[in-house]
Amino acid sequence: MSTAVFFRQALLPISSLFISIAFLATGYGMLMTFIGLYLKQAGLSEMVIGIINSAFFLGALLAAVFSQKLIVTVGHARSFSAFSAIMVMAFLGHTLHYNPWFWAGLRLLSGFAFYALLIVLESWLNEKSSSADRGRVLAVYTVVFFMATAIGQLILSLDVESHVVFVLGSVLVLASLFLVAITRISQPVLPPFERYSLPKVLHIAPLALVGSVIGGFFVGGFYTMVPVLVLNTYGQQSVVASFMAISIFGGLLAQWPVGTLSDRYGRRKLLAWAGLFSAAICLLLALLASQTWLFYLLGFLLGTSLFSIYPLSVARANDRLDHGKDLVEISRSLLFAYGIGSFLAPLILGAVLGISGGLFFSVLAVAALMLGGYALTAERIANDQLSVFVAVPAASGASLAQLDPRQDEQWVEDHKPIFPEDTPVANTTDTETEETNRSHYREDKQA
Repeated sequence: MSTAVFFRQALLPISSLFISIAFLATGYGMLMTFIGLYLKQAGLSEMVIGIINSAFFLGALLAAVFSQKLIVTVGHARSFSAFSAIMVMAFLGHTLHYNPWFWAGLRLLSGFAFYALLIVLESWLNEKSSSADRGRVLAVYTVVFFMATAIGQLILSLDVESHVVFVLGSVLVLASLFLVAITRISQPVLPPFERYSLPKVLHIAPLALVGSVIGGFFVGGFYTMVPVLVLNTYGQQSVVASFMAISIFGGLLAQWPVGTLSDRYGRRKLLAWAGLFSAAICLLLALLASQTWLFYLLGFLLGTSLFSIYPLSVARANDRLDHGKDLVEISRSLLFAYGIGSFLAPLILGAVLGISGGLFFSVLAVAALMLGGYALTAERIANDQLSVFVAVPAASGASLAQLDPRQDEQWVEDHKPIFPEDTPVANTTDTETEETNRSHYREDKQA
């Protein structure tokens, strides 16, 4: 399908969904960064700020488990309206009364509503995407989400007043709701809810599980506590906004070269690179970021690696599976692990930042080194057993796995890189071990 045909037949009919996603992501990026800045300027300790921010990701975890029941019961359009109402009430609630624990409750509601809205939109995108264009639809989704989130950061560089930020966030949610309310897109039918099985993922693809947790830890810490650290260091909200936007832009630009390299050389090597490179950049940020231009450059480089960890982890898990089989269940479990890492990040990094700002990036460096070291010791997978890398948004709902084009075995085969005949493959021991793992998994599944 040519680009023009894809735009006319596949993209244009669901353009309202992408615009709706853009509005939501802009508000998400703006509020995620602003909350920490506001609480710091209000005099709260870094530990309390971390607790309040972690409530957002606790809401995300609850949405992954409980929101689907409401969506199935009342339908996509009505549930989208309900979740939008919850999110707007939570945003505006910040302007009514300032109390740290009240705000923690509002953040929990915001996280629940936001990720439930993503589930609705992603399942809608999946319903309107065929196996032939699902990969490109997901690519557009990823670009839209990254760009909109970066725009949300840039809004903060205008130094708008706090109540304006919350009102603007509410307006963006309502604009998203308006587009969904007038859409003629048919409502999809969600499949039955599948429980998350982290032990199964650990048995099949331990590196993917570790990478998902650490990837969530990095992204969760980046959006919640890095703004507080930058404000402590530079004292200017505009510097915070620029640093965040530049880092997010770096993450977007890195998705495709990282994916190409991982398809060529394997996920293990790229996860090792992401861990070790992130560790080096974190140490440089802790030691050398005294000049603003250098700080921005290091932020861009950090974004290229930290936003690549989770999609690389999902690709690694797919390498361990027969193409298309159990992809949804495994991907949902990895996304849940990613959410756990995001939830833990503000708690841990908030406590560390309260002790010493110099330790902040050191803790991130240790987490990155753990990933890099573990990836280097992980088993190599033969080239002919590799799946295909797929870029994913910086935040996504539990329905993203259904949109993943790797469910289609023919799509995977069509997009696999062509290796030269003399390309070395995994040694006999690695191949035998891989086949043993696959056979054990088949036996477990049959049992």
